[in-house]
Amino acid sequence: MSIKGLFPIDQWDFKSQSILKDLPEDELEMLTAYQSIHVYHKGDVVFREGAVPDGIFFIRKGKVKKYKKDKNGREQIIYVANSGELIGYHAILSESRYPDSAAALEESTIAFIPKADFEKVLEHSDVLGKRLLKTLSHEFAVLINSLTVQTQKSVRERLALQLVVLREKYKNNFQPGLPVEINMSREDLANLVGTARENIVRILSEFKEAGILATKGRTIIILDVKKLIAISDY
Repeated sequence: MSIKGLFPIDQWDFKSQSILKDLPEDELEMLTAYQSIHVYHKGDVVFREGAVPDGIFFIRKGKVKKYKKDKNGREQIIYVANSGELIGYHAILSESRYPDSAAALEESTIAFIPKADFEKVLEHSDVLGKRLLKTLSHEFAVLINSLTVQTQKSVRERLALQLVVLREKYKNNFQPGLPVEINMSREDLANLVGTARENIVRILSEFKEAGILATKGRTIIILDVKKLIAISDY
């Protein structure tokens, strides 16, 4: 089922997939002339926090987690980027190093666009510049929402909310009337929610007993998204 009108998904999803959409043909050709395509397996690092950026990345297929690590090596997942999204451009725009790391959550096909080509098109394109500004503004609002949730909601509410958001990201080849399957490890889910893995396992069991979801190995099958939305209390 669609959650339109039930949950403000736009407040939780970046809009970077719109950056390259319908870009003037000559600008798109200039941008992608020297791109290279790479396949990343689950866990493969796309870029690391603190590294000097040498290009941007366009996710042609798959999902990538953006995360930071604390001094003990524990991850905090900031965002899950989906097919069609652009990542890695923030560091180039700010002329700094990568502020976070990115790694594949599943086998992903990603195009690498050299920094020089990105900057050349950006210098001459009014369309690209305006889209980037609009996208950055929206991403700031999304991150503020995430920060607010982390400080004001319980683990149970945060997990319910993230499952609603992930359900939308995993609706590939979605068939109306069929449940959506989320293929994510409990550890990654815990790092996204900001809690211990044990808490995730316990609350998922509660949701399962309530008929909200089912599990099959690491796969989470969402059966009742309306109940998740109600629990998220957003």
